[in-house]
Amino acid sequence: MTELTLIFIFILGTIIGSFLNVVILRYNTGRSVGGRSGCMHCDYQLRWYDLIPIFSWLALKGKCRKCSSKISAQYPLVELATGLLFVLIFLQTINESIFILNNVWFLIWNFVIFSILIVIFVYDLKHKIIPDELSYSFAALTFTQAVATTSFNQPLTTLNILDLLSGLILFTFFWALWKVSNGRWIGLGDGKLALGIGWYLGFVYGLSALIMAFWIGAVFSLIILLIDQLNRHSKNITMKTEIPFAPFLIIGLLFEFFFRIDLLGIGLFLN
Repeated sequence: MTELTLIFIFILGTIIGSFLNVVILRYNTGRSVGGRSGCMHCDYQLRWYDLIPIFSWLALKGKCRKCSSKISAQYPLVELATGLLFVLIFLQTINESIFILNNVWFLIWNFVIFSILIVIFVYDLKHKIIPDELSYSFAALTFTQAVATTSFNQPLTTLNILDLLSGLILFTFFWALWKVSNGRWIGLGDGKLALGIGWYLGFVYGLSALIMAFWIGAVFSLIILLIDQLNRHSKNITMKTEIPFAPFLIIGLLFEFFFRIDLLGIGLFLN
């Protein structure tokens, strides 16, 4: 492995990130992801040199070349995050000694999965909703992976069975919260996302990702509430304020994907 390989992976990630920005922007608007990109304010058709990931935004100082209207920092941030994430996934694959010619598809598979998660992450932040099509695509891919990586040639262990059921188990937890609270505590869309998280990480680490998400979400919510209360000019945030939860679930998934920490220690009793 050389530095050039990592640079290539990073550049590939930024290019994919640029495409993900288009998906996020045009999803559910009736516009296709094809066609030329343009300024949202003056309809200026972007040239190739306006579309270089990260660098074009920096060169233009975050403004349209023609009308000087502000361009959201979302674009370079998504491109940068995708590039860095692709590099980290590649390094993780190398560390697990599974990057051989026959398993190149494993790396591509993970790139696809995390691309979907990036779109969900940003879309939920912007619109406070998780598109069903993305959640179900994520769940379908991860369920396929869970089945494909389970050996059915020998008796299944308790952990094997729990891993195959983990998506449904995590979804049931969210469904119960949603049902009891009539949707006031949490949205069912988070449960649909949890389907894929459970099948992707398995029961032990999927549950740990869920716990991590609630911890991070609680701390973040308290900090935002405290800042708002200290700001005399803003009284808009309360305990009832809706906060997107998908980003916290995805952060929890990322934590468990890279570190594999059993927060409850239940894996010791299931092996």
